[in-house]
Amino acid sequence: MKKRKDVYDLYWYFAYERQNIFIKKKNLEEAPWTEDPILQEYKFCNSYRVNDRVSQYLLKNVIYKGGQYNNEDIIFRIILFKIFNKESTWELLESKIGDITLSTFNFEVYSSILENAMQNGIKIYNDAYISCANKAYGYNRKHNNHLALLKQIFLEEKSHLEILKAKTMEEAFNILIKYPLIGNFIGYQLITDINYSDAVNWSETEFTVAGPGSERGIKKCFENIDGYTKEDIIKYMYDKQEEEFKRLGLEFKRIGNRPLQYIDCQNIFCELDKYCRQALPELKSNRNKIKKKYAAKNGKIEYIYPKKWNII
Repeated sequence: MKKRKDVYDLYWYFAYERQNIFIKKKNLEEAPWTEDPILQEYKFCNSYRVNDRVSQYLLKNVIYKGGQYNNEDIIFRIILFKIFNKESTWELLESKIGDITLSTFNFEVYSSILENAMQNGIKIYNDAYISCANKAYGYNRKHNNHLALLKQIFLEEKSHLEILKAKTMEEAFNILIKYPLIGNFIGYQLITDINYSDAVNWSETEFTVAGPGSERGIKKCFENIDGYTKEDIIKYMYDKQEEEFKRLGLEFKRIGNRPLQYIDCQNIFCELDKYCRQALPELKSNRNKIKKKYAAKNGKIEYIYPKKWNII
């Protein structure tokens, strides 16, 4: 493989500096939390995926809320939430249905609630990443196709039981991606979120998938990868992190004693692609602008982590 050294080093700088911003904000230090003008102006995801807003909402309100859900309900709640990936949609469904469990899932009821919301101009999908929107189940409305997907997985084929028995993330991933509307990227996001729960306990460092943004970041970071896969490159970055932070004199502050995992290294490539659009615009890709400016939010967030990580 042949690295673009400046971009390769920028990968580690970004991971380090974005984590420092997270820690300063968490500690309620006053802005600006960085001298980097790009990180000041634009919105970037955290170095650790689990610290991002939607992941924290998932942990607090979908996985651990109440603590009374069995493993089948947990899998259903996670996949339902992540299909829309939007807190307000989850809260809308809860306000109309009450407790969201597999036994209370009804296609017609859910469809009606979501249709009414859309008729009132309410967005029901998060635009952070685009869920597949083809008419795989024959419905004109995207949400009806996704509800039909849930119906097939959980009620007709009961594939969630196979997921619960899966020994690895890859095995569970292969169960999910056989379905329409779940491509490789979404499949990997879903199994990562399922693995936050106590319903399963898969290794996080035996399987990964490079999403489209990550692939763009890898192309900017490496002139060529000499027959390695994009996933090999993600694993390489995981293996090299301690060595590279030390080489660059960057004291990376972990959460607990937890290194960046495959999913984090994958995400950082995506954020690197965005960062380079401003820092190194000569590195062309099919995206040339950063969509969102940073907007500060008030208030302290209490961060939680999957219990099995044993982070205090």
